[in-house]
Amino acid sequence: MSLDVSPALLEQAERGEVDEQEFVDCVRTSLPYAWEMISSLVAQLKVDGGEFADNQVPPPSEKERGQLLRALASDAIRGALQRHFGVRLAFQNCHRVAVFPLDPAVERSYGEFTSLRSQVLNQSPELRDC
Repeated sequence: MSLDVSPALLEQAERGEVDEQEFVDCVRTSLPYAWEMISSLVAQLKVDGGEFADNQVPPPSEKERGQLLRALASDAIRGALQRHFGVRLAFQNCHRVAVFPLDPAVERSYGEFTSLRSQVLNQSPELRDC
């Protein structure tokens, strides 16, 4: 299960409308490692500036790795996180998360990060089973 959905949020969905902030809060509480990773990268980007901020440290366990995979593999979750934080997310392997500002000036960097070349160069034997 990806998210721990409250009865109230489930009722909203059954009626046809879901409050995005309540959905984001559900993501925050259900996927705390992923939330912390993304929020810390957003803070790093704000402090350091630059074209993006990224994480290159593998998660401490499969539980945390699973949270990243669930958060970033779901279009709904990823989209809600991007809107909430005001960034564009990118993902390589099973742990390298990057946040990019919503700025046309960084399109080239985003394109490079998400390129086939970068994906191939980011491979290593340690990450074979991630």
